Amino acid sequence: MILHTTICGEGLPLLLLHSGGMTGETEYDEQSVYFSQRNYKVIRPDLRGHGQSGRLSGDYFDYCAEDIIETLDYLEIKSCHVAGVSLGGLTALIFANQFPERVRSLTFTGIFPEKKQNREDQLKEEEENLTSLSNDPETVSYLNTIHVNNDWRALFKSWTAPNWYPFHETSNVASLACPTLCIAGDGLSDEIEAAITFRKLNSSIQLAIIPFANHLVHREQPSLYTETLNLFLQEVDNSQKRQSR
Repeated sequence: MILHTTICGEGLPLLLLHSGGMTGETEYDEQSVYFSQRNYKVIRPDLRGHGQSGRLSGDYFDYCAEDIIETLDYLEIKSCHVAGVSLGGLTALIFANQFPERVRSLTFTGIFPEKKQNREDQLKEEEENLTSLSNDPETVSYLNTIHVNNDWRALFKSWTAPNWYPFHETSNVASLACPTLCIAGDGLSDEIEAAITFRKLNSSIQLAIIPFANHLVHREQPSLYTETLNLFLQEVDNSQKRQSR
């Protein structure tokens, strides 16, 4: 499926994948402005089941990487930098695992490599939080506005299924071939632990811990997140230039 996509800037393609419940147009605003002014072509799709992309599926992650490929092929983009947070981070990692030749670099935030023993408690808490959001009139109005082609309530419900999270994919980082950066906020110990575990699974993964931030680092500390991502991308691009000489 070709995803509804927002594009700005010209230069090396940079694919930014939004968190769950958001869209390409509602996320990564600061980063989009920054990188589009620095010789990057910033690509922000609505992931499956979000915004104007449509077609929420039961086996969600089986199709996400294929959606990205079809979208990049449609845009005639052979390879790109990829960065994603939360749901977007999961999609980014799965895409890099399945189509490594299309990925110049990978950056992910807010995802986990292993299932915790308290997973059931986490799902229950997640369900309570989503129910609260679904009963808030202001939130409901906003979600109805941005998800014009989708049932966001069905989307929320899908996240609470026992086997929804693709741990079989997130634990599979040992063979990642592309330069990879894991960013975490210092406010959540479980996400710091997850970042360290990723590093243990693949010693070439670079880590960045952003102060005064939690799950959505790119929103809570947009300048620090952007500068960290830019530093990483510049290093990758310069290294690849040297190798091509």
